This record gives sequence, C-alpha cells and structure tokens, in this order.
Amino acid sequence: MDTSHNSGAGRSGQAEAPGDATARGIARVDRKTKHLLERLAPGEIAVISHADIDEVSARSFAAKRPAMIIDAEPCVTGRYRCPGPAILMDAGIPVLDSVGDQIMDSLADGAEVQVCAGRVSAGDRVVGTGRCFTREHLSDAYAAADANRGAELERFVTNTLHYALQEKDIILGEVDVPGIRTRIRGRHCVIAVRGSNYLEDLAAVGSYIREVRPVLIGVDGGADALLDAGLTPDMIIGDMDSVSDKALSSGAELVAHAYPDGRSPASDRLRSLGLPHSVFRCPGTSEDITMLLAHDKGASLIVMLGSHSNMLDFLEKGRPGMGSTFLVRLKVGSVLVDARGVSQLYRGRLRLGHVAGIVAAAAVPLIALALASPSLAGLARLIILRLRVALGLM
Repeated sequence: MDTSHNSGAGRSGQAEAPGDATARGIARVDRKTKHLLERLAPGEIAVISHADIDEVSARSFAAKRPAMIIDAEPCVTGRYRCPGPAILMDAGIPVLDSVGDQIMDSLADGAEVQVCAGRVSAGDRVVGTGRCFTREHLSDAYAAADANRGAELERFVTNTLHYALQEKDIILGEVDVPGIRTRIRGRHCVIAVRGSNYLEDLAAVGSYIREVRPVLIGVDGGADALLDAGLTPDMIIGDMDSVSDKALSSGAELVAHAYPDGRSPASDRLRSLGLPHSVFRCPGTSEDITMLLAHDKGASLIVMLGSHSNMLDFLEKGRPGMGSTFLVRLKVGSVLVDARGVSQLYRGRLRLGHVAGIVAAAAVPLIALALASPSLAGLARLIILRLRVALGLM
C-alpha cells in the first residue's frame, strides 16, 4: 500500500498489517534506540539497529505509533524470549528486520522512504532488503529460545560469578561515595528505574509516597517517570543518557555515574548544560550505585521500582551477567524492598455491597438531622439523589 503524506509534517506515513510490511514516510535513523525515540513522531518510520528488542523500547514505540520499524538486526534472535517483538505485533506495528547494518549508513535521517515486499527504497535507490516479521517467525524464535534456555542460563551464571569475584573488593569494601546535600538518613528512599511495568508500579505506590514522603531518586529515565506521575525527584543518578533536559533542570540534586578510571559521559553532558553535580566513581550499573548511595547515607528503607534483577532483564540490556547487582543486593538486602510488579499483585474492585454499607452508615445521621431540622431535609434529599446517580441507580 503506497500512501501519500505531508512531507512538511512527516507524520502521515501509514502501514498495513505486520506481515505485509508496506509503508511510506519519513525515516528517523539512529543506532541508539532510546535516542531515536526522543525524536520519533507518529507515522514516521523508525530505522534502528537493535537485536532482541526489549520490553521498555517496545512499549515506547507502541506509544509513539510509528508507521513501521526497520531493524538492521534480527528483532528476536532466539537466545531468549525477548518480549519486545510480541508487544509490537500486538500494537499493530509492522517490523522489517535483518536488513543489514549498511542501511544505518546509507539512509539519511529525515529521508523519505518507501517499503514494499521487504525492500526499502529511498528515491530510486534500494537501500536494503529484510524479513517481513510475522507471528510464525516469533513462534520459531521462542521455540529456539526454549531449547536454548539451559545453555543461556549456564553462561549467564558463569559470567555473573566471574565478574562478582572481580568486583567484590571494590563494591563490598570501602566505596568512595560522594557527599550529597539531600537528607537521607533515617528516611525511606524510592528509587525509580525504567524497567518492566515501572509506570504501573509507580502508580500503585502513589498513596505510600503521599503518606510517607520518601526521598525520590530517579535513575536516568526514571526521573522522567516521576515527573510524568506528578512527582518531583529529589535526586537524579546515572549515566544521564536517557533522561530529559527538563528532568535535569527540575531542581533535583544530580550525581553523575563514572567509570572507575574517572571517565564520565554523564558528567560531560551535565557540564555542557551548566548544571552543578557530583561524581560517583564505581563499577556496576547506575541502579547499583544508587542503592549503594542510599544505603551508605543511612536510608531506613530502599524501595526499588522497575529494577533489573533477573537474567531476562540483563540480557535485554545487553549484559551477559549481573555480578555487581548480585553483590550490591547482598550488601543492602536488609533494608531493600523490591516493589517491581507490585501493580500486578491485587487489582481490587469496589463492590456495590461495600458502597451500600457506607451509604447506609452515612444515611443514619442525615435522616436524624432532617427530622431535627426541616430546613436540612432538602439538603439530605439532594445528597441522596447524587449518590443514586453516582451508583447508577437512576
């Protein structure tokens, strides 16, 4: 299906069902999926190089509604059951994958492209040919992943133990934690990470946050999740590669993650924005060092939302093991509550019987007041009328 579009807006590219892989529109090209998502507009065509598309990226694409995703790599390799491609198919977003790395260099960002029968064209040039990804491909890849699970788990455990032994003295010993101005000692800390179900989990603990008023720490893009939920982060910690300028300028205290040798792309970005910050030199992931910092500064409870804590999480992040995370969780475990998935535990619904009991209890004083003061009878009738409307009894 060849569709016309407004080249000025670049938003009207359209696509057929995933198996057809036919579309026309403006291409957004980036090797870093999270950077591309910041620029992608609805109806445009995303061109990425992302083997085994992860859940967070897939949900972000589903929210952006591109006309199509062109992937230089296989969107699922069969190493493990990566959930991203299934999410994209459920969202009705066509995927053309295994196009080859040459498309990342031969296709300019913002170019108009046309995809037909697996062939990608820019003007008169064919810039790549790929596989129109289908549910049959997904089923085959998942079957391969199931057969490969034991070997993949063995490799993951071996790598985890290898790196844990290498890093145990650095992480479990005296860590040079920077000084901070945010008061943490004796308080609860909520650490928000952009992981699986992080938005739902954040919403599920909303009442806890309002009542306890814990220290709110965003790990990179987790800071934007806090802002989207109407919360202001007290601190932002991490590589600063997936957090918005808006979040960085929110007034939160900033801590840049640095390699043990002192190199820190996070610090480079913050300096370029003119934002004051401290630097935390430590191996491991950004959420690892955030847990270490909160523990070192005396947090009475550390609540993790959207954290990465299992083999699938780390394989999705391109990490072959979780040595540092294993060590950090051993160190801070006495005060750690991993609230990942809390939104899935219980989804209670308000039952009519519960409401009826509340209404009956409230009706007794209303009736007594109406009998004692005829002038309040009209108010009582109005309240009862509104309750009937709210409960659908009218």
